[in-house]
Formats: sequence, C-alpha cells, structure tokens
Amino acid sequence: MIQLRPAERPGDRLRGGAVFVPRSPVGWQTMLADLSLILFMVTAAAMADVPDRKTAPRPAPPPAPPASAAPAISEPLAIWRPAPGGPPLARWLAEQQADSRQLLSITLRYPPAAQAEALRLAAQMAAAAGGKGARARIVIEPVASASGIEALAALAYDKGPA
Repeated sequence: MIQLRPAERPGDRLRGGAVFVPRSPVGWQTMLADLSLILFMVTAAAMADVPDRKTAPRPAPPPAPPASAAPAISEPLAIWRPAPGGPPLARWLAEQQADSRQLLSITLRYPPAAQAEALRLAAQMAAAAGGKGARARIVIEPVASASGIEALAALAYDKGPA
C-alpha cells in the first residue's frame, strides 16, 4: 500500500530536523467574534432587567432651586478707591475698557452715626460715574467697627438684576 505524505511547505522543517508545529485553526477573528457574542449576551441580560419606558412611570422632576435674592457676583476686573493724588471716579471709569457686559458696583461701609453722609456720598458717586452709574449696583452697609466711610467702586462681569 502506498502511503501518501502531505506535501511539504516551505518552512515546515526547521534546523536540525525539527518539525514546524502548525498554528491552531482558531485565529484572532474567531476570538474577537466570541468576545463580541459574550458582550452582546451580557448587554442583553442587563437590558432585560430595565423596565420598559412606555409602561414605567416617569419620575417627578426635581424641585426648582429656591430663588436667591443675592445677585451673582464675580471677581472684579478693576477696583477704584478714593486716594490722595488718585484719579476721580469719572476719569478712572473713562480709562477702563468699555464693555456693555460689565457692571459697576459701588460699595460704601459706614459707622452707624454716618448714614446720611453715606447715602449722600453714594448718590454723588453714582452721578460721577455718568452712564455706568445709571446701571450701577449700590451697596450701603453699616459697620459698627468702621472709623469712617469706606468707599469702593468695582467693575466686574456680574449678573445684574433680571
């Protein structure tokens, strides 16, 4: 009986007569297909536990946050304080970059006995600010430990009153 030997391919025989071991018939494509099927089955099992959107009651919307009376205040871009030899408020504002989104905040802190003087100074500062003073936020605070009226003007991208 004649015995048939499979045809040898290049590279089947290695050094010293060793025989090349052929690769497994399962390639990387088969492994990837198996992993994809496993992922599909796990996803399908997880989705089976999710209630149907049409039959499930919709959750109540979260409650609206309480309206805050405090305005949103950002970091100031520029700050002005009255100082000897410093520019007046109107000139300082004219030197600043013009931007309609900026809001001028005028803040005065005063001792309780100087309330009338603080109100007069706030009106005077708003008038000196010109057009920007018409939209200015004016904050007047009594401070028991204040030795005198402290004035401050700041430009910032604050969200003004709606």
